[in-house]
Amino acid sequence: MTVDDAALIEQSWRRPDVFAVLYDRYFDEIYRYLAGRLGPHIADDLAAETFLVAFRKRRSYDAARGAVRPWLYGIATKLLAQHRRSETRRLSAFQRAPVDVLADDGPEDRVTTRVAAANAQGRLASALERLSHGDRDVLLLIALADLSYEEVAQVLDIPFGTVGSRLNRARKKLRAALGGTNPMIGGSDG
Repeated sequence: MTVDDAALIEQSWRRPDVFAVLYDRYFDEIYRYLAGRLGPHIADDLAAETFLVAFRKRRSYDAARGAVRPWLYGIATKLLAQHRRSETRRLSAFQRAPVDVLADDGPEDRVTTRVAAANAQGRLASALERLSHGDRDVLLLIALADLSYEEVAQVLDIPFGTVGSRLNRARKKLRAALGGTNPMIGGSDG
């Protein structure tokens, strides 16, 4: 039988080593979310810091407010907000980075594919950079962390309906920035 997360936190008040179970359960997904936002080098530090903050604040965790997973994402997102300048620099570098596209076609087709992908990549990075922090957080928590609308609402402490409206607004802005195309498939998104 698996002990639920809230019970583990409570047990860790008396036995701090029990908190390691939560670390083992959630570290990889918190790391992936942060790596998708900031890159792997910073993600290591921020993921570890997320669990350090959670450990230090474990007595203030309110089980009635929701599950531990969104609580951890909330901590990670707050830490991430402290590193927004790094994220902005990363998006700027993403715009300038060469695109590595493999194609089975001839050299002419590979060049055309590479140029089209580089153009979409730069526009996507620019569009992400122009999104408000709130819209970007919602979009990336759903896209990178694969959280549900309910979990995103908990993480950001916003109403459920606000998650949907922010996500819709972010998608429209990205779609417009990409000329109504989906860069993953190269065709119309509409």
